[in-house]
Amino acid sequence: MYRYNDFDAAFLATRNAQFRQQVARRIDGSLTEDEFKPLRLMNGLYLQLHAYMLRVAIPYGTLGSTQMRQLAHVADKWDKGYGHFTTRQNIQYNWPKLPDIPDILDALAEVQLHAIQTSGNTIRNVTADHFAGAAADEVGDPRPVAELLRQWSTDHPEFQFLPRKFKFAVTGAEHDRAVIRAHDIGVQLVEKDGKRGYRVLVGGGLGRTPVIGKVIRDFLPEEDLLPYSEAIVSTYNVLGRRDNKYKARIKITVNENGLDTFRELTEARFAELKPLFTGVDQEMLDGIRAHFAPPAFRNAPTMEYDAAREADPVFRAWADTNLSDHKAPGYAIVSISLKKHGQTPGDATSEQMRVIADLAEQYGHDDIRISHEQNVILPHVHKSDLPALHAALKAADLATANIGLVSDIIACPGMDYCALATARSIPVAQQIATRFDELKLEHDIGPLKIKISGCINACGHHHVGHIGILGLDRAGVENYQITLGGDGSEEATIGQRVGPGFAYDEITGAIETILTTYLDLRESEDETFLEAYRRTGPGPFKAALYPEKEKANAA
Repeated sequence: MYRYNDFDAAFLATRNAQFRQQVARRIDGSLTEDEFKPLRLMNGLYLQLHAYMLRVAIPYGTLGSTQMRQLAHVADKWDKGYGHFTTRQNIQYNWPKLPDIPDILDALAEVQLHAIQTSGNTIRNVTADHFAGAAADEVGDPRPVAELLRQWSTDHPEFQFLPRKFKFAVTGAEHDRAVIRAHDIGVQLVEKDGKRGYRVLVGGGLGRTPVIGKVIRDFLPEEDLLPYSEAIVSTYNVLGRRDNKYKARIKITVNENGLDTFRELTEARFAELKPLFTGVDQEMLDGIRAHFAPPAFRNAPTMEYDAAREADPVFRAWADTNLSDHKAPGYAIVSISLKKHGQTPGDATSEQMRVIADLAEQYGHDDIRISHEQNVILPHVHKSDLPALHAALKAADLATANIGLVSDIIACPGMDYCALATARSIPVAQQIATRFDELKLEHDIGPLKIKISGCINACGHHHVGHIGILGLDRAGVENYQITLGGDGSEEATIGQRVGPGFAYDEITGAIETILTTYLDLRESEDETFLEAYRRTGPGPFKAALYPEKEKANAA
């Protein structure tokens, strides 16, 4: 993973010292809350329903064990003993006190972490495929590219006050695990005629106006990534609307001007910028790549793994759901679920963080990833170590075998924490997970992505859930809309709303109706929910959800 150089360390120390002074001025009354707001947002500090919330960047989701232990330390010393991992591969602390924030930031800086640009109208934390560097299907590791973009965008003087927030995602594989088509800019590593480059997408995003990103360059040479990215953001900075924040994202800019016009303006700006990039960025990229050299994989037999699968059905069930193929023989990618049935999706206690750090150090080449799906990944574990790893996870209450199943739900904090939320998300996720655990149907249902947002801002990515749930306020009452058929993969699709929403005490039953309908209509056990929905369309599900309406229509 990337290690800070002297410049990085000095920059962060200066930035933290500056914010310490700003916090002191807020506390002594020299700054009003309105004056303080833009300053705190530049440093990842929000004012939520009950307290301040600090959002800490985990660049492209990559951590080492020392960093994870420090996150646990922050949770214990300055919060309530836990952290919440988010869909931006960040961690949030929901209960810090304002006078403690400077000390928290200094503690984070000790392990090369920070909260810069995790909020505000700037380029946010660059996210990436959480299997990067390990996935069997990748063209190349996207993390060096993500790190280059992070360094370029951090404190970029032109892009600190964009029309709205701006998000990059990078993947190195054909199978999109980074949801690049739902980002302002999506970057995919590709090869053409033996040369490495990028497919670049622009104008994706969710929120109140969900849009799938469009290809602006099918193949961009490696050396052109930074000037072309700067050309896109610069064009948006000029064209983007500032009169209406709901129409200020780049997806609206591209739609209002048309992709062809936006591309022409970007290419013109790119022609101006390219001569200014003299190759220093490529020298930087080469240096960054050295930090991401693959670990020294070992060649060892896997008898322990094979024996455990044969003898232990609990281990076998966990291996079937929580392991993924690795590019190195004898290795597996381990997904650690933070979605135990009935618990808050994405939450990890400080003790669990320390256990994960210890296991990464002992079995995982000291490499940890946070996924946008709010789980933790150990990307490099030899199969011979998996039985011991699983036993340790069980002891820490981290061995839930549900990755990719009904209870592996993405959920925003909702009205339990967020000042913008209009409905609860966490209790809905807990109830759905608990219900299907009681029914023992998760494995029968198979692969399924349920995503829940507590407001129209769509932090739970509900638009691209196979089943999406959006919580809204209807005359002071929580109402939950359901969308079906969404997909965040390389076949990205926005889900279709099926009909009127459901009350808080009805939504779990509605999801049960949808899934029992699926089990009845699927053509084989191998046909997934998404495949069945694409085959039948919404009709059977609407009929099951709204039987009285269907009877009226028939009459």
